[in-house]
Amino acid sequence: MERFDIAIVGGGLVGASLAASLSELIEQYHLRVVVIEAAAISLEKRTWQPSFDQRSSALAYGTRLHFERMGLWQHNNEQAGLASEACPIHQVHIAERGRFGAARLNDREMGTEALGYVVPNAWMGQVLMQRMATLPLTWRCPARVEQITPVQDGHQLTLDNGDTLQAGLTVLADGGRSPLKKLLGIESAVHDYQQSALISTLEISRPHHGVAYERFDARGPMALLPLNGQRMALVWTRAPERLAELESLSDAQLLAEIQRFFGDRLGRFTRIGTRSIYPLQLVQAREQVRPHLAVLGNAAHSMHPVAGQGFNLALRGVIDLRDALEKALAQGLRGGEAAVMHDFERRRALDRDVMVKASHGLVELFGIDNPLLSHARALGLIGLNLLGPVRRGLTRRAMGIER
Repeated sequence: MERFDIAIVGGGLVGASLAASLSELIEQYHLRVVVIEAAAISLEKRTWQPSFDQRSSALAYGTRLHFERMGLWQHNNEQAGLASEACPIHQVHIAERGRFGAARLNDREMGTEALGYVVPNAWMGQVLMQRMATLPLTWRCPARVEQITPVQDGHQLTLDNGDTLQAGLTVLADGGRSPLKKLLGIESAVHDYQQSALISTLEISRPHHGVAYERFDARGPMALLPLNGQRMALVWTRAPERLAELESLSDAQLLAEIQRFFGDRLGRFTRIGTRSIYPLQLVQAREQVRPHLAVLGNAAHSMHPVAGQGFNLALRGVIDLRDALEKALAQGLRGGEAAVMHDFERRRALDRDVMVKASHGLVELFGIDNPLLSHARALGLIGLNLLGPVRRGLTRRAMGIER
């Protein structure tokens, strides 16, 4: 039986980010790390994990700082950098459709070059896989964990080919439908928003100048995020039956519907890319740590995309786990010991709870179709625009530089 210090189950954005973040600890403490990935991916043939798809992710400024620390942001002679495909967000424009009043968050006020960035998932995947190819990791791919059994000082993992591994720390980063949570008896709290998100890319007739837009109405928000060139990433939330109607439209008809909803602030929407539809739920694992076990990413928490904070929250979980392991190893402890996992959960709890409640609260607040409340929301957005300290505090939180 092979023994590892850390087993990462899932090689998508979160699992790959964790592996990359561990590079210094692997070298310093000679850690044995295995990544177990179900999809048939290949570093040499550049076939990627399914989460490295046509979607894009909004990266907060704090997330950029974490990727810089990992050496993944800037290009160097040996490694491509995320920055080359990252479109900066200079301003966020928040409004309710059909109402006066808007809030604007901008980077000039914060003294940074951007509030955040929008990066195609496929490019993030390429950069992460290039880094992983340089690390002394053990790859089990394609492979699925069929059984996970607690044993002394860790877990025993049985793969679908019959092989068994033992790990001092097992990290579940296998997505929102994690089968291993069920095997371990970890339940999740689920809130179904009765909504789905239409995801695509739009070409526009005017430059976007790095402005991201959030348009709310009672049936669900629309987010438009700037991409390099005259393109925007679209996230449009609607009831599933309405999205089924929109999905049946031709490209020209769908562009007209998007134009009608958003207006002419970006000029004309001239082209739409591949469309995808995803159901929306708030899912939180009731246990996110156990001795020798950590749950990360969508396996731990899956949020409504209204605030664009899902991956940022997941990456802060990656960094907090990495920092907890570094502290433990420096003290001569094993990475999965109960005290180490308690330290990790202590680091995560407040940040996670604040972001989940804020995201859920936005959906609930703007989902109430009431004229009086609509006026109150408009006044609130105007007030936010006028109250500098409150606006700056909210912006720092959204940027991931204040917890």
